[in-house]
Amino acid sequence: MICTNVMKSIYQQFLLRRSMMTSFYIAIILLAVPFCIIMLLTKGPANVSDNVSLQQQIAQLKERLRHAKMLSQERLRDITSLRQSFDHVLQTSGIHNRGSSTRQNPSVYLGRGTLWQQQQHVVPYSGAASTRKERDFDETLDLQLPSLHHYLPHLLNNFDGLQPAVKIAGSRTGVTMVMGIPTVKRPIESYLIPTLENLIENMDEKEKEDALLIVCIAEIDRDYVKEQTQEIRNRFQKYLDSGLLEVIAPPEGYYPDFNNLRNTLGDTVERVRWRTKQNLDYAYLMMYAQAKGTFYVQLEDDILTKPHYLTIMKNFAFKKLRENKEWIILDFCQLGFIGKMFKAVDLSKLVTFFAIFHNDKPVDWLLDHMIQTKVCRFDRDSKDCRKQKDNVWIHYRPSLFQHVGTHSSLKGKVQKLTDKQFGKTLTRYPLRNPKAVLRTTLRTYGDHTLSRAYKGETYFWSFMPMKGDNITFHFSPPVLIERYFFRSGCVDHPEDLLMNASVQVLPAVTPKFPELIPYPNTSDRFLVVGSFSDTSGIAEGSIIPTVGPVTVLRIHIEEEVDHWVALSEIILEAAPMQALMASVYNISYIFAPPTARTASGLP
Repeated sequence: MICTNVMKSIYQQFLLRRSMMTSFYIAIILLAVPFCIIMLLTKGPANVSDNVSLQQQIAQLKERLRHAKMLSQERLRDITSLRQSFDHVLQTSGIHNRGSSTRQNPSVYLGRGTLWQQQQHVVPYSGAASTRKERDFDETLDLQLPSLHHYLPHLLNNFDGLQPAVKIAGSRTGVTMVMGIPTVKRPIESYLIPTLENLIENMDEKEKEDALLIVCIAEIDRDYVKEQTQEIRNRFQKYLDSGLLEVIAPPEGYYPDFNNLRNTLGDTVERVRWRTKQNLDYAYLMMYAQAKGTFYVQLEDDILTKPHYLTIMKNFAFKKLRENKEWIILDFCQLGFIGKMFKAVDLSKLVTFFAIFHNDKPVDWLLDHMIQTKVCRFDRDSKDCRKQKDNVWIHYRPSLFQHVGTHSSLKGKVQKLTDKQFGKTLTRYPLRNPKAVLRTTLRTYGDHTLSRAYKGETYFWSFMPMKGDNITFHFSPPVLIERYFFRSGCVDHPEDLLMNASVQVLPAVTPKFPELIPYPNTSDRFLVVGSFSDTSGIAEGSIIPTVGPVTVLRIHIEEEVDHWVALSEIILEAAPMQALMASVYNISYIFAPPTARTASGLP
């Protein structure tokens, strides 16, 4: 009885406490809800913005963690493969403990990752007869894991078939965005250099620190690879040194014998070889890029892009991850394989799929088939399949990349496709060049005039220049030029480079002491301050302040040029008025009064 009363008393106290706690929580809620509403009303936008930013950072960290986990698993498999190789060596040498019950037959390690490792194990028998006496194990393998060698068997006879024949690379890894640019020899003209210039120019400094551009020169012609590599060095050494740009070239042994390909889809032999090689080129580039960053974007070597495209792609990717969208592809261009973004952890699947069907279909068709295989049902119609594919293949509009190449790498193929979602291709930007009177002895083609090019509206395009031709810029009043930049060639005509030409200026006053001016003089008293590079078609530099204000700047053709010339960028940076006055004041003692010849303004 006493126990029962005690229990009732304890139970009543429990109910009382629970009632008090419930009332306490209700009171807290009644007080907290209005307070939170007031806080949201007063500071809502900032808090929401902070919340979105926090969610994006979490999404970014989660994806980086997935990538790190993938790399960790690869390293673990590498270690396992090496350990098996050591065991095999010890067994064959007789040093290994012969009493060990473990029977292994590892493959030779041929490279990083799981795609080309072939780890083979004898699986212990788990039935009634489970002892070695009851089952005679021999060297025959019960299971074999598929590897790249099953689909490209020629690699078994070439242990260096996956090692780049050329590799110019720093140590940059762990970036958010890796972009792959395969390039091959084109029969008419190459678009690679203008493409790289456009990709780099449309990045700001912060974007350059979190990105990696990988150029894959997919040719076995050693002379061409060497020539292309040297051109990239000449034009982009700064970015090779910083780690933003890398260059690789597959070895000849990576490719199969293209004379033994099956003829598929009724295509010509040349087309089958071309698309088969393209499949293998993309696979090689993806294998190399997989460990470099979180996302991989497939590009081509004949494209244009928009300013800050990297930030736009990055924000869109993390936005979809933040929304828990299980995407496979983010598509930033509606044409072919251009601008397709993948998670780096998914590249192994793509490489395997391309390797399996490398002889069967073009690479963009294979990509579509892979997605269809993953998400579509055969018992439903194509409309449902399209809907399911749209859930994982997400398009961004407007497009960030535009195809500009006309001449395909396939001989005789003309490709004039453009992405209508890209909008107007803005390749020219308004320039703030100093006011000048422009003259030229070159024959201009169409509306590609010098005056429009000087304003940044188009490029200047002319017929073949002759020795002694000039492009002149007359300044009145004289202008103190700090820096000049001229780029020849353009996206439409990358081979129309200006060579054998110099940049010259005519000072407003003649110096009393010419030895203080470190530039050569011409017979008509111009100073030669620079010249166009024969490889890049660019002339750039600064002019020392002691030259003072100039009345004329000209581009002088030193030798005949056997092709048309396009001048795509004309940038003249004039010093501010304060610098101009200081320059005139500081150097006036070394200059004579202007002569009648210089004051007249030479053409």
